[in-house]
Amino acid sequence: MSPLVSCQNTILVRENLIPDRAEDLAERIALDALAKRVPERSLEVRRLLDAGLSVMRERGTMSRPRVADIVAAAGLSNDAFYRYFESKDAFVAAILDDGMARLSSYLIHQMAKVEDPRAKISAWVEGILSQAADLSAAGTTLAVLYNAGSINAGVDASPPSASSALGHLLIEPLTELGSPSPTLDASVVSHAVVGQLSEFLWQRTQPTTSQIARVVSLCLALSEA
Repeated sequence: MSPLVSCQNTILVRENLIPDRAEDLAERIALDALAKRVPERSLEVRRLLDAGLSVMRERGTMSRPRVADIVAAAGLSNDAFYRYFESKDAFVAAILDDGMARLSSYLIHQMAKVEDPRAKISAWVEGILSQAADLSAAGTTLAVLYNAGSINAGVDASPPSASSALGHLLIEPLTELGSPSPTLDASVVSHAVVGQLSEFLWQRTQPTTSQIARVVSLCLALSEA
């Protein structure tokens, strides 16, 4: 091969590589820039979620906050809000998810304290109903559920369901107890208990010790049916 042909081949190789390298470099720079902004963006999202929860708590079930109310409480702009949430419905769904994640973490912690599957189910039920025991916490939970009731089904495949989000924690203890259909049983139990929690919240009633014990007894009876 002549030096000229060799030189031409080298140039062609370089010309073919340059666009790929340029694209790789551009992508890397863009990703680096985004990575540097992640902490800042994460903080903005948290400020919006906390502000939204605060405004909801203040308004209770009297009225639902506007986006303008939420961004004002967060000290941010409408642009910041819509940077992370496509609509107010999506925002409320995120607050509900955030609350369910926190409650789920609490339930996991309570259930981990015991080993017997019956005790785990009892801990789950008591943990759910305890959300109505503290009037301050109950007011916040009720406000979130009230706002979640306005979410259009189009935000997700179906309206948000607190019972569905929490019920999966019951599948394992129900399986240990020999349930022939632990997933179905977990769904029935979770809908019943979360539904009763909603009743307590809307009635502004704190569940008594005997009422909680009765719900636990019914759930355990179902699990052994």
